[in-house]
Amino acid sequence: MPKFSANLSMLFTEVPFMERFDAAAKAGFKGVEYLFPYAFDMDQIAEKLKSNNLEMVLFNLPAGNWEGGDRGIAANPARMGEFQDGVGKAIEAAKKLGVKQLNCLGGLAPAGVSEDKIYKAFVDNLKFAGDALKKVGLPLLVEPVNNLDIPGAYLVNTQKAINMIKDSGSDNVFLQHDIYHMQRMEGELANTIKANISMIKHMQLADNPGRNEPGTGEINYRFLFKFIDDLGYDGWIGCEYRPKTTTVEGLGWIAAHKV
Repeated sequence: MPKFSANLSMLFTEVPFMERFDAAAKAGFKGVEYLFPYAFDMDQIAEKLKSNNLEMVLFNLPAGNWEGGDRGIAANPARMGEFQDGVGKAIEAAKKLGVKQLNCLGGLAPAGVSEDKIYKAFVDNLKFAGDALKKVGLPLLVEPVNNLDIPGAYLVNTQKAINMIKDSGSDNVFLQHDIYHMQRMEGELANTIKANISMIKHMQLADNPGRNEPGTGEINYRFLFKFIDDLGYDGWIGCEYRPKTTTVEGLGWIAAHKV
């Protein structure tokens, strides 16, 4: 059975953010992740992690103005300076919180910019961030998402992400595979994961439709968890779903899907 981390941006939202660490530990999670730590008191987060014996599994590089509609800035040639500044900010946060990997969100394709320029900017940003993180011993991940939930998203399939990683020339850039996003964009989950398992350093999950917990939709998670185990994957799978009722009431899926 894979090991699961609680995504505190989506789980335990019944309580304020700082209380979600306690709630996750009480529910049995050993790892947590979330979108961004930058607006919070990182000393307080570090104390919450320590007091609850939780591992900080993952968070994202700064992704622009999230509340204003940004979903990452790596694909925007006009914001490369901002992206590079964000890499430094993320490294400082990672040192404080003990996270062992960081994720890059590409964001929306900027209007009126050619595919060639967008692609080159994204690849150059991956190269910059991958090399910067390598100096401090942190892998960089990049995550394809779906353009149904995120209209205009630039990076929306696995093969393009793999191509961009290769074109970056960095040996420190890897793939984050979000099962929910890739079910919506590609299907063919098992074979895609198998083909790219050497590049996958983190996964995330939700069921489809609805982006709720496993067992509520069409994805055969019982099969998929065993398949991932058999491949030898030993990383975390982040629980990045919207509970249908409350978080705790919905956690029965973990026992129900044990393989």
